[in-house]
Amino acid sequence: MRVRLASFGAVAAGVAATAIPATLTDMAMHAVGVFPAAPEVMSDPRFVLAAAYRAVFTIAGGYAAVRLAPDRPMRHAWILAGVGLAAGLAGVATYYAAGGGRLGPAWYALSIPLEAVPCVWLGARLALSRRAPDPRARPA
Repeated sequence: MRVRLASFGAVAAGVAATAIPATLTDMAMHAVGVFPAAPEVMSDPRFVLAAAYRAVFTIAGGYAAVRLAPDRPMRHAWILAGVGLAAGLAGVATYYAAGGGRLGPAWYALSIPLEAVPCVWLGARLALSRRAPDPRARPA
């Protein structure tokens, strides 16, 4: 039971490391005037900026999940990638259900689920490269 809780916590930390900074950065960008107030739609360069920092936070989420995983770290990364992909696809569905273009460009809505898997994978690989080797592992 303890390992399952730790596994859940590792994935939850990955979600938090992705979603919380992205949301706070969005809020800060609006507060300082980099992003316009609703209902004004942002320009493409601003959407590129948002996609870029979301990618960085998604990499951080993959890193966090793997570093906190009690065992099988890549399994935790793939679960996190699945959560990100599902959330991103829900965002795409919401985008199209709300009329699409008035919320922003379709490429941005599609970028969120498309960057989920490669960014989580990259964060996971970075974390694995910094993990201490298992002393019980046999040399290759």
